[in-house]
Amino acid sequence: MGTTSLREIADDLPLLKSSEEREKLLGVVGALVLRRVSLDKASEIMGMRREAFLGLLEALGVEYSYLEEEDVEAERAW
Repeated sequence: MGTTSLREIADDLPLLKSSEEREKLLGVVGALVLRRVSLDKASEIMGMRREAFLGLLEALGVEYSYLEEEDVEAERAW
């Protein structure tokens, strides 16, 4: 994916004012989903409280869980 495509995606995010913030959000969400950063660190990078950042993820439709996939399956089976 080229930089132009990333900017186009970032421009479609209406929740943040500057394109730099939107681009940063995409990187942070990617790192979070890949479990390269914790939720606390992702919130810190975005300059938001954890609860506010979770609200932003929810508004964007990003599903995030503290649990690993195996943990989710165990909870469902329980």
